Amino acid sequence: MLLALHGISKSFGGLRVLDGIDLAVEAGAVHALIGPNGSGKTTLLNCVSGILAADAGRILLRDARIDGLRPHRRTALGLGRTFQNIRLFAGMSVLDTVLVGRHCRTSTGLIRAWTRAPFRSLREERESRERARGLLALVGLAARADEPAEELPLADQRRLEIARALAGEPALLLLDEPAAGMNATEKQGMNRLIRDIVAGGCTVVLVEHDIGLVMDVSSRVTVLNFGQAIAEGTPAEVQRDPLVIEAYLGQEA
Repeated sequence: MLLALHGISKSFGGLRVLDGIDLAVEAGAVHALIGPNGSGKTTLLNCVSGILAADAGRILLRDARIDGLRPHRRTALGLGRTFQNIRLFAGMSVLDTVLVGRHCRTSTGLIRAWTRAPFRSLREERESRERARGLLALVGLAARADEPAEELPLADQRRLEIARALAGEPALLLLDEPAAGMNATEKQGMNRLIRDIVAGGCTVVLVEHDIGLVMDVSSRVTVLNFGQAIAEGTPAEVQRDPLVIEAYLGQEA
C-alpha cells in the first residue's frame, strides 16, 4: 500500500471537519475523493501533505509514518500536490516555475553552492532543465517555456502547477480540483494528462467536483460527507450506493 491513513481526525474550534478517516491508496491507482462542499476533502489533503497537523491518527507513506514531518520532508519522501487555488510565483517564467519544483532533488543550497565542484553544478543545472522541459512537454506547455507564468490562461496555469509538482519526482501526487474552471475540451485534456501521469509511474489522489471526469479516470473512489467516509469502491459501485446518491450524487439530478 503506497498511502495508508488510520483514524485521521481534525477539528477547528468546536467543528469536527474530519472524523476518524481510514484510507488506503494502492500504487498505480487514481483514487478519487468526492463529496459535498465542506465534507473535508481539501482538509484531508492538507493533513496528508503537512500543511495542517491532524489532531489524531497516523499517516503512512510506503509503510513509514510521515504525520510528524514538516511539508518539505514529506515532499522529499515522495509526496507532491497542487492546490485548489492556483499558487504560482509572480515574475517567474513557465520554465523557472517548474525548476522551483526540482529543489528537493538537487544539492543546491547556500553552503553547497559555494563548496561543490563547478562541473557538478553545471551538470545538475543541465539535467534539471532537461527534466523541466520534458515535464512541460508532458503537460502541453513546451512552446510557452519562456512566457511569464502568471500570464497563462487558467487551464494552462493548472497544468503548470502539475508540472511543478511532478518536478519533485513524487511517488504520490495529490490533485485538488485540477479541472476547476475548465471547459469541456480542457477537461478532456486533463483526463488524458492524469492517465499519462499514472502511466509514468505516479499514483494520484484526486479531489474533483466534475463527476464525469472522476468516474472516467478513477480506479477507486472514496466519498466523504460531514467529515466521515460514507462509501468506497469502484466508480460503478459508488454510483449505485444509496448513501452516496442521497448525500451527493442526487444533488446533480
